[in-house]
Amino acid sequence: MDFDYSDKTKALQDKLQQFMQQHIYPNEQAYHEEMQANTAAGKRWTPLQTIEKLKPIARQQGLWNLFLPVDTAAASGYEGAGLTNQEYAPLAEIMGRVPWASEVFNCSAPDTGNMETLARYGSEEIKQRWLKPLLEGEIRSAFAMTEPAVASSDATNIETRIERQGDEYVINGRKWWISGAGDPRCKVFITMGKSDFDAPRHAQQSMIVVPADTPGVKILRPLSVLGYDDAPHGHMEMVFENVRVPAANILLGEGRGFEIAQGRLGPGRIHHCMRLIGQAERALEYLCRRALSRVAFGKTIAQQTVTQERIAQARCEIDMARLLTLKAAWMMDTVGNKVARTEIAMIKVVAPSMACRVIDWAIQVHGGGGLSDDFPLAYSYANARTLRFADGPDEVHRNAIAKWELGKYADTPPKAGEMEPPVTRGF
Repeated sequence: MDFDYSDKTKALQDKLQQFMQQHIYPNEQAYHEEMQANTAAGKRWTPLQTIEKLKPIARQQGLWNLFLPVDTAAASGYEGAGLTNQEYAPLAEIMGRVPWASEVFNCSAPDTGNMETLARYGSEEIKQRWLKPLLEGEIRSAFAMTEPAVASSDATNIETRIERQGDEYVINGRKWWISGAGDPRCKVFITMGKSDFDAPRHAQQSMIVVPADTPGVKILRPLSVLGYDDAPHGHMEMVFENVRVPAANILLGEGRGFEIAQGRLGPGRIHHCMRLIGQAERALEYLCRRALSRVAFGKTIAQQTVTQERIAQARCEIDMARLLTLKAAWMMDTVGNKVARTEIAMIKVVAPSMACRVIDWAIQVHGGGGLSDDFPLAYSYANARTLRFADGPDEVHRNAIAKWELGKYADTPPKAGEMEPPVTRGF
């Protein structure tokens, strides 16, 4: 593995860092003020102009759809940055320093994963109707997989029905933690359900494209994350009640849902982890600046041994997480997602837990202020803690890593399906 970034990545890093300095960081206060004003006016679920006004600038500077990989760009027929996973990863880290920044560059979840899914598996009609406006930033989307009635850490548990009736599929089921469903610009759901309950375990699921305005699609309520509702994006509980869509909306065909999910979640895990590393880096910066400026018991907090230990540990853990994530990205590019499955699972264990620790240490140094919205730390912690569930809880990934490791030494080969990479809840 070459630890140096490509010239293309370095150039984009410089442009992105300049954009963050000129446009993102100076607008953090404006973002919060607009949210407060919208709340007071009863317009909490309204797109924020703080973000919208920056999108044309990002696009003019060539900082648009940076996530779109080489193969996906070719398959979609639309232009992106054409980066590999390894090339995009450090850019995701820079954007991740401010949780809302990724949307400015049309690189935010769940749209990125949905766009890749539609580009790889959608028909030409689906690409024209949904992928093109998503790539243009004209609409947003959601990924409907997680369900409240079952343990969605195992996606084979899902109970939503996708039943063929003539030239249509009829969808019935309840979903929750459907990120992005609260946004009024959300126009399409990629929905996972079961089309054949009697098929082999990993061939029961299908994915289908559901327009948001289809009769029977109902948003029930927003869910809060440690007190944050993440408006106007939101994480919703919703139902599909006798929702009818054309049979052509099925992706790849019946029974291919698990396969699609595996392809979708690999890059998404790289994106999530690198954004978390960006948040952890910023938290460490806040920690150090605060520690140097505050005096307690006759000396700065930075002079306290416990603070120095935490700063050192944070530096070590951030760099270790980054290197492991870059290795996973490199392996995905060179040998494919299936071979890189252990590394992908490892980063999903390592990065969120690391970010939670580092942000928690930063909060501690800020005292009561760290718990408030005067600093970005409380919201960053909520985001990092959420990602110990999103794309699979820690326990599922640890279990998979252990099975794959034990498989190297087992006398009896594992049964078919036992070593499948985990497909778990998505946010």
